[in-house]
Amino acid sequence: MKYGFWYRFALWLVPRLFSWIALILFSTCKIRVHGKEHLDSITARKEPAVASFWHYSILLILFFMRKKNGVAMVSASKDGEFVARIVKGMGYETVRGSRKKGGLQAIKGLIRHMRNGKNAAIVADGSQGPERVVQAGCIVLASRVQAPVLPLIWSCSRYKRFGSWDGTALPLPFATIDFFYGEPLYVPPNIKADEIETYRLLLEEQMNRMYREAWELHGRTTH
Repeated sequence: MKYGFWYRFALWLVPRLFSWIALILFSTCKIRVHGKEHLDSITARKEPAVASFWHYSILLILFFMRKKNGVAMVSASKDGEFVARIVKGMGYETVRGSRKKGGLQAIKGLIRHMRNGKNAAIVADGSQGPERVVQAGCIVLASRVQAPVLPLIWSCSRYKRFGSWDGTALPLPFATIDFFYGEPLYVPPNIKADEIETYRLLLEEQMNRMYREAWELHGRTTH
């Protein structure tokens, strides 16, 4: 499908602007890392992982985890093309799809990349929500590849919340950011439908507990 000049120009400009702005912005912030032992335990085993995070946190997560030999699942929508180009500019491979469009093919693409040693990055609550409700994709992927799910959460002292369905958040200059690695979740191979729901709920409870604890550090119950 062909798009107009201004759309194509924006596709060229926006990823470049974001990369420069993010580099300058996040360099002013103080970042405190929690739970690094969970990342180290996976790294020591030299195995790929499924990085799982809430949609509100995507801007910092993708920057913080850039150049980690990763592949990210990005929505196949027109707007998703901007995200895909930003992600590629940060050193990720991409597969395109979502729960409602091309999701199965995207999961198959992630499986192929992970079997070649790449880490996967998946938005746990999907591209359209509901907010902070885990979708089944990351559980299915972890089972098929036999890779742990590594939950990622962040909170910060100062940020801008946008008016999207997920309340996408962007730390402001000179903010204090708390970045959390959660305990890896190991999913059994060849998982059945009822087991998928069990592990989906386990991951959802873990990530929401981490979310609450992270934001309580800054005197908030939510972002």
